[in-house]
Amino acid sequence: MERFKFMLLDISNKLSSDNVVSLKFLCADKIGKKKTEEIENGIQLFDYLIQREIIGPDNTEHLRELLDKIGRQDLLGIIDTYEGQADPAESPDEAELGKISIATNVIVDNLGKKWKEFGRKLLLGDAKLDGIEEKHPRNLEEKVREVIKEWKKMRKGQAKVDELIKALRACSQNFTADVVEKELMNASTP
Repeated sequence: MERFKFMLLDISNKLSSDNVVSLKFLCADKIGKKKTEEIENGIQLFDYLIQREIIGPDNTEHLRELLDKIGRQDLLGIIDTYEGQADPAESPDEAELGKISIATNVIVDNLGKKWKEFGRKLLLGDAKLDGIEEKHPRNLEEKVREVIKEWKKMRKGQAKVDELIKALRACSQNFTADVVEKELMNASTP
């Protein structure tokens, strides 16, 4: 959370007063008129959005949309840098990331319409799954890829490819689980 707050501070310091007015206008439906009038700067706005769980360390999508809408695409790089610099303790080791990448490609190619059930087996909430549905309404492969991305964010350093295989089997996707295991074996043999 601390790194996230440093990132928000950096963004806030780069916002003009007109930018803050625009952001408050765009967020008025989420924060209410009274609160909108109380907010004087970016930090106060971001703090309130964190309290309302609209943005968070693992949820920068809304912040990206807001900055894009006010024409501050230059600030999106700050978010990209933040997301690219996860704490080493918060991400799986390189070998596990390689396995997860192989599994992701197989799952994306084979899972199909059971993506939501798969997401639930990975303990993603319905709100998160509905958000994925809304984000990619017509692209099944991107929905599956997003489910795995959100699962990795949630599990951080505890993300293991075995969990993906177990979730596949739990929703009767044994063929896909078998293909994942086969691809992992092929990748581990020279």
